[in-house]
Amino acid sequence: MPEVPVVYHDRTYSKLLTEIYEHGEGRDDRTGTGTVSLFGQKMEFDLRHRFPLLTGKKIHWKSVVEELLWFMRGETNIATLDASIWNEWADENGECGPIYGHQWRSWEVPKRTGGREWIDQLATVVNTLKQNPDSRRHIVSAWNVADVDDMALPPCHLLFQFYVSQGKYLQCQLYQRSCDMFLGVPFNIASYSLLTHIIAYMTGLEPGRFTWVGGDCHIYKNHFEAVETYLQRSTPVSPILKVSPEHWRSLDDWKISDFFLTEYDPHGIIKAKVAV
Repeated sequence: MPEVPVVYHDRTYSKLLTEIYEHGEGRDDRTGTGTVSLFGQKMEFDLRHRFPLLTGKKIHWKSVVEELLWFMRGETNIATLDASIWNEWADENGECGPIYGHQWRSWEVPKRTGGREWIDQLATVVNTLKQNPDSRRHIVSAWNVADVDDMALPPCHLLFQFYVSQGKYLQCQLYQRSCDMFLGVPFNIASYSLLTHIIAYMTGLEPGRFTWVGGDCHIYKNHFEAVETYLQRSTPVSPILKVSPEHWRSLDDWKISDFFLTEYDPHGIIKAKVAV
């Protein structure tokens, strides 16, 4: 077996984190915590050899996988999730409203003849990647204007697009409107990189590159100490992701046990409070 190249994905993230911390504009925010922020930022991660699960602090891998599969199944109730940030926003019945998974799999539209129908955006993308890989319409949106007010939290990572490069590499670009750089974004990077792996395997392609584009990229003021701790740490090499060979399956059938991380040796957890 060829040796896997050494890749340090943390360096890409740390560069942007440093830029925002040192040069961000002070701003008020919905939570009343206060932030420093830059607008319109970008990061790119090569997925061909190693996986961008940050190593400068430990990321709870099981939670990344569990939440993504929850979205992919179109679920919106936290009953099937273990400890999750969604506990902060779910109602007394555990319901989060028509958030990500609902929009990905069941975007509701009125029929011209009366009644309603649902669009499965994610399944449509899988099919069109197989049938017409050069299409410019491999897009999934979670920003359903008609449903935003009924969501527990309007979507932060709101639109993603796939692109097939050189006939074999699957690329993904995400647009995220609101970006909690210390707590949320490391999780989002891992989640959409994993989604790119999954969709690549389902369509007979290879994971290529994940591009993250952020709108309001902010660091909460009560995260400053945590950010300083992170930036003072060394950067271990990124881990390797292996996927179960039983990858020709439906969007609903993937399980946590289908994914295996090797060479993941991160620094310890850095605690920071979620701004609600």
